[in-house]
Amino acid sequence: MTAVELGLDTFGDITVDENGDKVSGAQAIRNLIAQATLADQVGVDFIGVGEHHRADYSVSSPEIVLAAIAAQTERIRVGTAVTVLSSDDPVRVYERFATLSAISNGRAEVILGRGSFIESFPLFGFDLSDYEALFEERLELFSLLRTEKPVTWQGSTRAPLTDADVFPKTEHGFRAWVGVGGSPESVIRTARYGYGLMLAIIGGPAARFRPYVDLYHRAVGELGTEAQPIGIHSPGYIADTDEQAWEEAYPGFEAQNNSIGRDRGWPPYSRMRFQHEVGPEGSIYAGSPETVARKIADTITTLGASRFDLKYANGTLGHEKLMRSIELYGTKVIPMVREMLGE
Repeated sequence: MTAVELGLDTFGDITVDENGDKVSGAQAIRNLIAQATLADQVGVDFIGVGEHHRADYSVSSPEIVLAAIAAQTERIRVGTAVTVLSSDDPVRVYERFATLSAISNGRAEVILGRGSFIESFPLFGFDLSDYEALFEERLELFSLLRTEKPVTWQGSTRAPLTDADVFPKTEHGFRAWVGVGGSPESVIRTARYGYGLMLAIIGGPAARFRPYVDLYHRAVGELGTEAQPIGIHSPGYIADTDEQAWEEAYPGFEAQNNSIGRDRGWPPYSRMRFQHEVGPEGSIYAGSPETVARKIADTITTLGASRFDLKYANGTLGHEKLMRSIELYGTKVIPMVREMLGE
């Protein structure tokens, strides 16, 4: 079987220090770079950095952070989780990632998304009534730019292009995914334009996403496109024991969910909800290395995925704890998962 890739990703959460005080955005970014460097050293395959434009998170320009990571690492793949393509320009996105590909010696990849957070739309002058059209058109244009040949294109949400070329050219292209949260239309769109399918599973059992995997394969067959990798993104945290992991992780998950929930009308987060999600039927991969490895292996098998990315930073959980979690992921969890999968 094809070797499964096991990665990490983060939104650059604003965490707290040893005294319980929030760190600055600048410090959170420096901590993130140190975390990615450790991930490279302990054998993690990928580090993804999200794009956000709100106070909870430190990273609004992920490609700059990824370039710093690429310059300090040797083997780990570097990418986004996600790039909000709807409120960006596909030409500029492509040129930035072609540049990152050069800096990283071919280790760059991009995960494109519509954006589950909407702050970037008014910030950059986009109308939310164009939410669907913006993503559809920009995804189509980006797929044409990936050929690295002159592009002629016309749509309704940006100026047309006539024989437009992009620079720099890459040596071997770079991998591109679409982040999908559970929309069948998004799955079909991903297949149509030839992207990898990255499933964001942030609630409930992974098995409920199996129909989307099957739909992707049917769509590829019917559209005559080429099947690309299928990946999974889910939150989690690792400590030496299950109880330690749950006790350390819960306050961060609570802070994160309540912060987002205030904007979206969610009820207050509870320990009962957290404990359900860390169980076999939940989407949080938190616990001892053995517990987390078993759950990851089961999910990969259930969905037939070739990549699993653990969102290791969640809310206010501090830097030193995140570093320990990364160390355990690379030295304990990844070897266990590979053994469980028979690799």
